[in-house]
Amino acid sequence: MRRSLLVVASFMLLAGVTAHAQNTGSIRYKWHDGQGLMHFSDSLTADAMKFGYDLVNDRGLVVQHVPRQLNAQERAAANKLAEEQAARQRAAQQIIDAEAQMLAAYPDEESYRISQQQSLDTIDQQIHTTQINLRSQEKALTDLLGRAADLENAKQPVPKYLADRIAEQRGVVTELRNTLHRQQGLHEQTVQQQAKELARYRELKAAQNKSAEQG
Repeated sequence: MRRSLLVVASFMLLAGVTAHAQNTGSIRYKWHDGQGLMHFSDSLTADAMKFGYDLVNDRGLVVQHVPRQLNAQERAAANKLAEEQAARQRAAQQIIDAEAQMLAAYPDEESYRISQQQSLDTIDQQIHTTQINLRSQEKALTDLLGRAADLENAKQPVPKYLADRIAEQRGVVTELRNTLHRQQGLHEQTVQQQAKELARYRELKAAQNKSAEQG
């Protein structure tokens, strides 16, 4: 399919060149090879298409430039670059759309700050719940350790089931402590991010108000 498209494209290019030649008189082809040497030809050659060429009229003036054909590697690189540029453009447009939606959803700073505080409140509630669970699990671990200590003080061996319970409970406590640490870190990150977002909101709002005044 791609080969067919290339054939059609080449045919259309030659047809355009022929029509151009008919409108401008005698046309020659000029190009530079890989060593930089200049060549002229009365017909379109493979080398001219490979390196790119100029259409020259009978007065020696360049009337059109046709860039060289890209090889497979160059086409792949060009396609990748185009895709990256398109992705950056989409990302930039998404930011513009998101900021426009933000201004529409929060017409004043007070409503925007309330929304930010609600997000923080959700994180704080999660932290509070984890702290309650952690205290409960730490107490359960303390009780198990106390039972084991009583047995050791009585010169009695600690049963395997009790040792296993202690190890399991330590794992629960450790996981809850890690969860609490992550949640507290998220709280701090959110506070910092919200400060930046609020500053951006103020910039956008000021620009919006200025535009309205000028309008």
